[in-house]
Amino acid sequence: MESPSKIKRRSTRIIEASSTTTKTTTRRSPFLPTPFEAILLSIYPATLLLGSIFSVLSPDVRASEYNPVLQSHPPSTAPSYFAKKSNIFNQWFVKKGWAWISASYFFFLLTHPSTGPPGVFTLTPRRLRGFLRYVVVTTWWVFVTQWFFGPAIIDRGFIITGGQCELVDAAEKGKVDMDNTRQFVTGVACKAVGGKWKGGHDISGHVFLLVLGSMFLFQEVLHVVLRSSGMKEERTIVMEDGAIKSAEVEAPPQNEAEGLTQDGWLSLSVKIVLGVAGLSLFMLTMTAIYFHTWFEKLTGLIVAFGGVFVVFWLPRLNPTVRMVLGMPGI
Repeated sequence: MESPSKIKRRSTRIIEASSTTTKTTTRRSPFLPTPFEAILLSIYPATLLLGSIFSVLSPDVRASEYNPVLQSHPPSTAPSYFAKKSNIFNQWFVKKGWAWISASYFFFLLTHPSTGPPGVFTLTPRRLRGFLRYVVVTTWWVFVTQWFFGPAIIDRGFIITGGQCELVDAAEKGKVDMDNTRQFVTGVACKAVGGKWKGGHDISGHVFLLVLGSMFLFQEVLHVVLRSSGMKEERTIVMEDGAIKSAEVEAPPQNEAEGLTQDGWLSLSVKIVLGVAGLSLFMLTMTAIYFHTWFEKLTGLIVAFGGVFVVFWLPRLNPTVRMVLGMPGI
């Protein structure tokens, strides 16, 4: 018969093992966003939903006829300055959106102390991986909006769903003299020859750009700021042996910016990045209210989230990808 002391020690070990097992099984899946990321991700569909509802309920918006071909309200009856495609924010910010996103991000990457020596062109591991994440996101933007081994994904989707340049029909009816009319397989090419791009489903390029760009900036900067404020690292990762651990285990033992004041972390570069991302959210709201159909905005959101997943979630699930792309703030 065992002594009471042995029974007590065995019970203690069982309780400790049970506690360890409980902690292991309750760790968040790397596939799931952290509470902070969940809030951030929810802002985008909420913005599109509320903007679309506002466009239905607003008497001014309903009173202005919407042209589905032009994907906008006629300038003469536009319900708001922001409902006009000619508004300065659309012309100089949205249409040049990726340039703003790129410039603000590289300013952050080269000047913020968390990535390396501020203002010094030293290639640190964090800067290299940050640049590679930018390359992946930019490649996705190019594939969707500019070129995908020919027409961009947006144009290919439009054609697959029955869309085409209106000049194709005119040429087939003999009203327009045109050789190889079906060469106009992009919206830009069609409009360049005076035609209209109509008939198919058009993924909202504005929604795609504004969501992808702002989410990229938020992910890159806010994780750095949150870590600097002493908040617990809530992201989890899959290790090579399949174990799920906190991303904290791969953080460098000595942070380059350790010891900085809060003002040092919230530097000019962070404020510029957040300003560009914030303006993107504002223009996303304007897009939700005045431009595109519900389904066009939804598909733009989904395609943008696809790029976000590859850059910021896939590394958490795959150690090999993580070695190449890294994670913001780690």
